[in-house]
Amino acid sequence: MHILLAEDDPVISDAVVRALRRAGYAVDSVASGGEADAALHGQSFDLAIIDIGLPKLSGIEVIKRMRARKCATPVLILTAQDGIDDRVRGLDAGADDYMCKPFALPELEARVRALTRRGTGMPTRIEVGALAYDQTDHVASVNGQPIELSARETALLEVLLLRAGRLVNKEQLVDHLCGWGEEVSNNAIEVYVHRLRKKIEHSGLRIVTLRGLGYCLERPDAVA
Repeated sequence: MHILLAEDDPVISDAVVRALRRAGYAVDSVASGGEADAALHGQSFDLAIIDIGLPKLSGIEVIKRMRARKCATPVLILTAQDGIDDRVRGLDAGADDYMCKPFALPELEARVRALTRRGTGMPTRIEVGALAYDQTDHVASVNGQPIELSARETALLEVLLLRAGRLVNKEQLVDHLCGWGEEVSNNAIEVYVHRLRKKIEHSGLRIVTLRGLGYCLERPDAVA
């Protein structure tokens, strides 16, 4: 899941980015309305978290421009303005939910889970053979037994499961695992794939390397 955070307070921005990345999301962060508008115009996100009081272009205007472009990305507003009129203004502009500052990070994560589920229209549980992954709780299991994964291993598993039986190239993996300003080498991707292979080996599935192209999670009926 790829999230855009538009927040000009560096303390809040850093805390939210850290929390969401620990939860397994790829997060890009911008500090102005103009940057947010440009990012949403040029790239696809699963969720946008937008502060109303952004410099250069207000969060409300960013949302209005999104919706005018027929962009259906779910939006969670962050605001220090908790009056009824302020909430109505944000929702009428096209936001899907709002949170008033200060807020608790666990509640923010819960709202992010709910909005990303609603935005994708996908079931929260993905199953391929004996391997299952709950997108709400970010828990993977083999034959009902949880397996311990790092945040990036979890993100890797999610993208491979969503595209089970199909090629996933390294550029797609980097986009899913990382945000702007982060660099992940091909060697690092190979390390994550190697670790994940070992952790799911009892599922009967294989992560096949298509040299020079990418990776594919083979469905059970394709495994010899």
